[in-house]
Amino acid sequence: MTRFTKYHLVLVGVAALILLMSLVRVVSGQNDITSSGTFAAALLLAVPIGLAGLGGLWAERAGVVNIGLEGMMVLGTWFAGWAGYQWGAVAALIAGLLGGALGGLIHAVATVTFGVDHIISGVAINLLGPGVTRFLSEVLYKEGTPAAGAGAGITTSPAITGPAPEISLPLFSDGPDLLGKLESTHWFLLSDLAGILRGLTHDVNVLVVLAVLLLPLTFFVLWRTAFGLRLRSAGENPWAAESLGVNVYLIKYVAVVISGAFAGLGGVFLVFVSNKYVEGQTQGRGFIGLAAMIFGNWRPGGLATGASLFGYASGLQLRSSGAVTTFFLFGAVLLLAYLVIRAVRILWPAEPVINGSKDYTVMAAAAAGMVVLIWLWWTVDQLPSEFVFITPHVLTLLVLLVASQRLRMPKADGVRYRRGEQH
Repeated sequence: MTRFTKYHLVLVGVAALILLMSLVRVVSGQNDITSSGTFAAALLLAVPIGLAGLGGLWAERAGVVNIGLEGMMVLGTWFAGWAGYQWGAVAALIAGLLGGALGGLIHAVATVTFGVDHIISGVAINLLGPGVTRFLSEVLYKEGTPAAGAGAGITTSPAITGPAPEISLPLFSDGPDLLGKLESTHWFLLSDLAGILRGLTHDVNVLVVLAVLLLPLTFFVLWRTAFGLRLRSAGENPWAAESLGVNVYLIKYVAVVISGAFAGLGGVFLVFVSNKYVEGQTQGRGFIGLAAMIFGNWRPGGLATGASLFGYASGLQLRSSGAVTTFFLFGAVLLLAYLVIRAVRILWPAEPVINGSKDYTVMAAAAAGMVVLIWLWWTVDQLPSEFVFITPHVLTLLVLLVASQRLRMPKADGVRYRRGEQH
């Protein structure tokens, strides 16, 4: 008998989600819900968030809270733009990694060596990053400098030379655009699958491929190697790890520097997308990456799901403001599925029901919410632009609220560690 694992459950969940999206698309008539353009935009928007979240994952698994991801990402963008216009895309990649790693090193020195509160140090990094980059811009990009002659300003670098190439996956890109033709038919489910595959496989930035590969690589290193076991032990009980001969200080330093490098890599990606550094281009993605990491329960797979969710909401918002109203219908269908599941559990319980009145109260609230969402979808043709702009952020907050009941952070995350001082 085949064992039904959580990976099978994930596959079933993905299939059900695609089926639900196809159904919502047909009912609402909003073809952008599963269009290749929406998913291509979602991929571009999810990658920097995912990289920032991956940086937070490395630091917090080692017991260091890193809310300074935004500042480290800012450092990555500036150094990538500065090196990219002089020496090309490869130099931009290396410089952005080093810029973010520098921010991680500062955070590690403050928290690991000097025992500064992790939150205070992270806030300082977030203030330091934009301040340092503005100072460097005023020194190196002012009028009369070679960079200014190449098109730089106080808030922007010159265009980088030789941006990262784009690739298409051979299986779907060779020969005629069959996926594009199938997508244009708007058939139920088939055109949706074609649009999703086309958006995720055509003209993909090389850095996107690298970012996606970093997720399974992180899982392998942290959960399948001796180094990863030592790193996670430093985040769960550093004194127990110390008693077994683990150099906890070194582990924390390595983890936080890698954390900064990943955040810097997210900044490099933003520079590659715009082809130059622009002040403020991170737009809080470091904080959103931190939220995605928490939503993912400090694991790479969950982190990828959180980043994808925000990327999709942002991509749909950019492609069609009218399609954003379909989130009302989507939410109503999810609540309906929830009600059906709860009803089945009440009618055919696997174990005795202890507090049935609570179940009925929750179901009544869910039913009321479903009715409100259907009414909003039916009556609201298009949301005001202000509401459309904040939709991804509101969606992120709602998902975090729902997921908050099952979260378990590393036990020693944010705890001040001193060798030999058992807490």
